[in-house]
Amino acid sequence: MIVVKAGGRVIKNNLDGIIESLSNVGEQAIFVHGGGDQVTETSKKLGIEPVFVTSPEGIRSRYTTKEELEVFIMVMSLISRQIVSKLAHKKKVISLTGADGNSVIAERKKKIIIIDERGRKRIVDGGYTGKIKKVDSLVISDLLKSFDLLVFAPLAYDPEEKTLLNVDGDQMAFAIATTMKADTLILLTDVEGVLIDGKVINKLTSKEAKELSKRIGPGMNRKLLMAGEAIENGVKKVIISSGLVQDPISNALQLKGTVIM
Repeated sequence: MIVVKAGGRVIKNNLDGIIESLSNVGEQAIFVHGGGDQVTETSKKLGIEPVFVTSPEGIRSRYTTKEELEVFIMVMSLISRQIVSKLAHKKKVISLTGADGNSVIAERKKKIIIIDERGRKRIVDGGYTGKIKKVDSLVISDLLKSFDLLVFAPLAYDPEEKTLLNVDGDQMAFAIATTMKADTLILLTDVEGVLIDGKVINKLTSKEAKELSKRIGPGMNRKLLMAGEAIENGVKKVIISSGLVQDPISNALQLKGTVIM
């Protein structure tokens, strides 16, 4: 089984290519999509100014207010439905959030530490972002008995507060892949792989990936850190590859990009 994650920029610029590639996958798959750029665009059209924060570890992420959570749910649902509608004639496919079957449970971050504009640490309310606490492997396994492809939006469910939460597509993909002990986790990005001095690093061990995460830019640092942890927790390999080529999943499965094992 493979898990594939495509970021919002890839979805925006190559949705048809992603859909065609998914239709050609010859094994059961779970697809997690992003859509951050689309959420930002829609929020601005609605007069909601997106806010981004940086953690002390240098990880930049969206700060999700209650108002923007509603936009997030709306946009992610639209993207999921677009994908399903274009694949339904070829595959048995279903779109999901973590609330469906309580498949992905998260806890709202009550407080978070950020680095403010003056470079100082500050504690602020966590908003409507969450940390995944549990993926129900039995629910997902049962769904895979009936469907060829599961399409997950990056929305997990907080049963305590009875709300969906923004959990970030990378976090969702890594949590599902790790729980399901996926053979391969593919991360489709807008670059060819992990780049150092403009060149793709072809292979990394889990230890090397975690070490490199401390020295590389925002976005890729989180992917490398999680990739190292995923390998240590049972995923056989993680491939970071371009989502902008003609058949991105096949391209990744040919080990084009950065392979972490």
